[in-house]
Amino acid sequence: MKIILEVKPLGFPWETQDPFLFCAYHADRYPPGNKDMGPATSLAGRELGQDFTLKDGWRMYHGETVPGFPSHPHRGFETITIAKEGLIDHSDSLGAAARFGNGDTQWITAGRGIQHSEMFPLLHQEHENPAEMFQIWLNLPQKNKFVKPYFSMLWSEATPVLKIKDKAGRKIVVNVITGELGGLKPLDPPPDSWAADPRNEVAVWTVKMEARAKWTLPKTQSEVNRSLFFYRGETLNIAGQSIPCDSAIRVNSQEDLEIICGEEDGYFLVLQGKPINEPVVSYGPFVMNTQQEIQEAYQDYQRTAFGGWPWPRHDQVHDKSKGRFAIHADGRQELK
Repeated sequence: MKIILEVKPLGFPWETQDPFLFCAYHADRYPPGNKDMGPATSLAGRELGQDFTLKDGWRMYHGETVPGFPSHPHRGFETITIAKEGLIDHSDSLGAAARFGNGDTQWITAGRGIQHSEMFPLLHQEHENPAEMFQIWLNLPQKNKFVKPYFSMLWSEATPVLKIKDKAGRKIVVNVITGELGGLKPLDPPPDSWAADPRNEVAVWTVKMEARAKWTLPKTQSEVNRSLFFYRGETLNIAGQSIPCDSAIRVNSQEDLEIICGEEDGYFLVLQGKPINEPVVSYGPFVMNTQQEIQEAYQDYQRTAFGGWPWPRHDQVHDKSKGRFAIHADGRQELK
């Protein structure tokens, strides 16, 4: 039975398989910050509001003062934002807010509709503010596309980490965001997520393999879509095939997968899950099942703004003195 089904170069965003919609990977080496938590350097030559060009090692994205993504709507799917390095300031139309990063994950069920902003405050004024993050879009089945919006914080301190050594003592480290692995049970996803039912075998794992380390990723219990996104390193040898960095690898999930890292440490993301197998019609920030539902989403957003915007700025950032925290729409608070 064929183990590697397809190998493709990584683009932007990364192309994923059902039940995922795509993954955007961001890696920016931001300079020291200024008093407004933006870059303490000239922004000349950047197309502010649409700055996706990697200039001087970083981008402003849709931000004009602070890098990031000012208020924008979503409906019909979920976002899983893994902040490996750096900080993200979240604000939303429900009045909820958070600052998270350095290994934390935020998981939002947009459901029937939410506005939120995702800004990258540059808190350090004496040195660089490197940022690395994944944002993964996970689809919702039709029956859950109009559930109440919800977000969970999967804090780094509580996120399971699988640490393995191969026979030569070389290390493999896996951050288990969702999907049980090696006997480690992850934190709970939002209740209406496709990932909330273990029968769907949804998994999100970030993996670091030491140079020349060997690891076997175990097969799944049933036929699910499984992809690996190799984004940093030299090569991976997977099932006997040498694969260069910046590759998306679609594999047979019902076979154990032998992985041997090349001469440099290797980093990759694993996404897997049972497909939803429903029609997908997307336009911008809305993902529904029909074109009519997309039109209705735009009409609803124009009429209601999905609850409006209760913050003074559309590129809202929180007080510089705050640490990591979350304030939920029901008033519940988490402090880190």
